[in-house]
Amino acid sequence: MAIKLVALDIDDTLLNSKGEILESTKKVISQALAQGIKVVLCSGRPLAGVKPYLDQLGIQGDGQYAVTYNGAIICSAAGRILAKELLDNQQYRRLTAFGKEHQVPFNVLDEHSVIYTADHDIDFVTVVQAWENEAGIMVRQPDELPADFTITKGAFVGDPERLDQIQPLVETTFGDEMYVVRAGKWFLEMMNSKVNKGNALAQLSELLQIAPDEVMVFGDEGNDLAMFDFAGIAVCMGNGSDEAKAQADFVTASNDDDGIAQAFEKFIQ
Repeated sequence: MAIKLVALDIDDTLLNSKGEILESTKKVISQALAQGIKVVLCSGRPLAGVKPYLDQLGIQGDGQYAVTYNGAIICSAAGRILAKELLDNQQYRRLTAFGKEHQVPFNVLDEHSVIYTADHDIDFVTVVQAWENEAGIMVRQPDELPADFTITKGAFVGDPERLDQIQPLVETTFGDEMYVVRAGKWFLEMMNSKVNKGNALAQLSELLQIAPDEVMVFGDEGNDLAMFDFAGIAVCMGNGSDEAKAQADFVTASNDDDGIAQAFEKFIQ
């Protein structure tokens, strides 16, 4: 069947190693949009961190869509929220306490693209995260925030070796009630148990009356695997993880070597 929707991860997929969109990528996406194909950016970033790339690609208005916070919020390119699944205040408090107890840098994102952390010594990864997503950083303890404060996701960040060490304990402690995923070597993220990119993409596709085998997805990391499971065609970038490559239908060239354009030319007529 013809492809009617293409979903793309952003970091290390849509963006090359310099954090830019290749001209070859812009060209094939423009052609797809002109054919009426929906092009959906699916990212762990908030909308504020996704919007500059939507604008560069001409993906705008309430008739185009984005999956943000790894699927916690589905919205239109204009910012209209279609669906959201959040973590409640008690879950936020428990995650914050865990980070303090185990001395792992921790931050959370609310649904307005603001980063909160209880760490007064803010980790460099959190600073870069805020800069990339055009988000402010608020240093607040849980008791300094409203009792109904909710979050889209929490993230233990920083040294990859430390995250490797702590990940099994995080999964054991929170895995029964939250979606725990390594979103990259610098990020170990926790979200509502209903949340992942695949579930969000399934919801959006159903809304648009597009079948799974009419969907092609691009990714490179563990948080993209749920999309791979959903879509008719799952494409992993050549720079992707071994795990992602193993679950893909097709491994294209890297994010620096026209990988997206090559896959578009192969699968979209």
